[in-house]
Amino acid sequence: MTTDTAAGTTNWQPTACILCECNCGLEVEVAGRRLARIRGDKAHPASAGYTCEKPLRLDHYQNAPDRLTSPMRRRADGTFEAVDWDTALSEIAARLLAVRDAHGGPSIFFYGGGGQGNHLGGVYMRSLMGALGARYRSNALAQEKTGEFWVDARLYRGHTRGDFEHAEVSVFIGKNPWMSHGIPRARPMLREIARDPNRTMIVIDPRRTETAELAEHHLALRPGTDAWCLAALCAVIVQEDLMNHQFLAEHANGTDEVITALRAIPADAYAAHCGLDPSDVRTVARRIAAAGSVSIFEDLGMQQAPHSTLSSYLDKLLWLLVGSFGTPGGMGMHTDIVPLARTEHEDRDFSPVLGARIIAGLVPSNVIAEEILTEHPDRYRAMVIQSANPAHSLADTPSFRRALAALDLVVTVDVAMTETARLSHYVLPAATQFEKWECTWFNFEFPHNTFHLRAPVLEPLEGTLVEAEIYARLVDNLGTLDGVDLTPLAEAAAAGRAEFAAAVEAAIAAEPRIAAVLPIVLYRTLGPALPDGPVPAALWSIARRAAAAAPDAVRRAGHGQPGDDAAAIGEALFDAMLAGRHGITFSVDDHADVWSRVTTPDGRINLVIPELLEELAGLRTDEGLPDGFPLVLAAGERRAFTANTIIRNPDWRRRDTGGALRVHPKDAAPLGIGDGDRATLITAGGQAEVLIAHDETMPVGAIALPNGLGLDVLDADGKLHRTGVAPNELTRAEDRDPIAGTPWHKHVPARLEPFPA
Repeated sequence: MTTDTAAGTTNWQPTACILCECNCGLEVEVAGRRLARIRGDKAHPASAGYTCEKPLRLDHYQNAPDRLTSPMRRRADGTFEAVDWDTALSEIAARLLAVRDAHGGPSIFFYGGGGQGNHLGGVYMRSLMGALGARYRSNALAQEKTGEFWVDARLYRGHTRGDFEHAEVSVFIGKNPWMSHGIPRARPMLREIARDPNRTMIVIDPRRTETAELAEHHLALRPGTDAWCLAALCAVIVQEDLMNHQFLAEHANGTDEVITALRAIPADAYAAHCGLDPSDVRTVARRIAAAGSVSIFEDLGMQQAPHSTLSSYLDKLLWLLVGSFGTPGGMGMHTDIVPLARTEHEDRDFSPVLGARIIAGLVPSNVIAEEILTEHPDRYRAMVIQSANPAHSLADTPSFRRALAALDLVVTVDVAMTETARLSHYVLPAATQFEKWECTWFNFEFPHNTFHLRAPVLEPLEGTLVEAEIYARLVDNLGTLDGVDLTPLAEAAAAGRAEFAAAVEAAIAAEPRIAAVLPIVLYRTLGPALPDGPVPAALWSIARRAAAAAPDAVRRAGHGQPGDDAAAIGEALFDAMLAGRHGITFSVDDHADVWSRVTTPDGRINLVIPELLEELAGLRTDEGLPDGFPLVLAAGERRAFTANTIIRNPDWRRRDTGGALRVHPKDAAPLGIGDGDRATLITAGGQAEVLIAHDETMPVGAIALPNGLGLDVLDADGKLHRTGVAPNELTRAEDRDPIAGTPWHKHVPARLEPFPA
């Protein structure tokens, strides 16, 4: 960052938003250590200057009052004392080794590794896992997307995303992109779709969301009935013979079995079970079938509700039955920088205590506490937590707190003293996302996919370290590479990239220990040879892998020359990453490319998932809520002034500062609860005092609390106080999908009681 102090001007610096998966490009003006002004970056290849209102207040994250500036060690009485880095890291390493030696590397559990904006640090965390022989990990994706990932792996072994820019029909299921985004330039794109008479937007969501207001069709289904609604839509397409028979014959296996299952579905009865007019469901099904292209986006409103993995399956069947795959405006299997959704079958790896299915390498978040609070010999004994707050974000917070207390060691790496940090033995202060090189692996777009390596706009706050350095020092303290001479690798890196690649291959062959901690090795050897410091070094191997996986798509984006092999394309991509301050387009897909990414043995889509066809056959229209709980709580709704828990300072919220509970007036009136009153919200998991906001966009029978509140923050007197309601004080860990283990945060049976006068 350059400042002309004589002229009193400050240059705009490119960076990105860190509040949702889109990571829109930003430009910031820095004044001292403040992000004084923030605007959209017109040079960003995906967002092109667009931004919503949330990132304009990111200084509340950067300069939060609870920033940490020293490693903290918990005393026996639960209070903390500051210690120096050498002391903290040597003690942590010794205690990690003690746990590993006594119980094995798999007894050390890793959680987090990034959040919405900082995934590069998680790569270096994986080196610590490798050094310890750790095996089990989890993060927020295991609360959201693993059911979808499992379905994708079974169908075609890859992850898909819609081409909404060109889709004739766009469908959003449990998704409100006006607030949660998920697609580039979400609000302008939604407006474009709504204005185009040749295009149609369909929203399947209980609430009349901002996106639903723009839609031509809004299926306002009863909360938790997504599976019935999607089954009815698929059934109409089959029963009215609206399928793309040619596509299915050429590309799919198991069509007859799936058709037989869907023919047995009573579509009208299922629609009625959802509280929908059957004719509306049929109209939507016919519009989808008649379209030249369909793109569908499912999200948390569906993925955190009962039958969520089945719903993901039915969502995929909906566009597969009409053949909207590998065509402009349809679904596509995209490239990636790092494959978050692993493509192999996910039925070979299970958690050590409960035998929960591990998907995309992630243990279901809802089983972690239960796996600790046991006498099982293979239980987890220690946790390393990075840039995550599971003591707030996971279901059944009280149980998770007890689980943390039962561990031999808890280490948290974060920028602030979070709820999880306060329960840890050691807290290591990291640089913020604007004080270090960072990027994300949320590179899901199709056909143009983008990547942004963000340069720091500020120096790290004194006393903090970037995660790469933290983990490198821990690996040093563990002695993992004792006796390994890295000098030849450093010399090769100084000589050139080709020499370095050959040297790395030879070094791993001679000393396999290097492979387990390769990102740290790259940081120590290639890093010093890079023009802007060592942190981006781990991207070298990542860029080479991405280019090897999709060389033609990467070359089409301008990386490499005709005739280059995958290694040369990867090197060109790495150079572009380092130079592309505003982000780069790293791949450009041809729609035909998707078929090369269907990696089933015969290159065809396997429509049959036996477990889910069995669950589909068992759906009943008499399922209801438990006695005493007539309402359905969505525990964690995204709103204009919420953003997970990354911004802890409550001053950033200009309205709805307490996070009111949204209730339809017809649900509040019989209880005598007025708009602005306080009430008691009760679930099977707990209860809380809430502020009531009457809201006619809510369906009758449904209520919603925002995400990102319920934090314990320091007030002006240095005392902790709670901001709003912590949703997971009200949820239960056992309320989870039977296949993926994803929580039912958006379907919590509840009731309201008037607050005593």
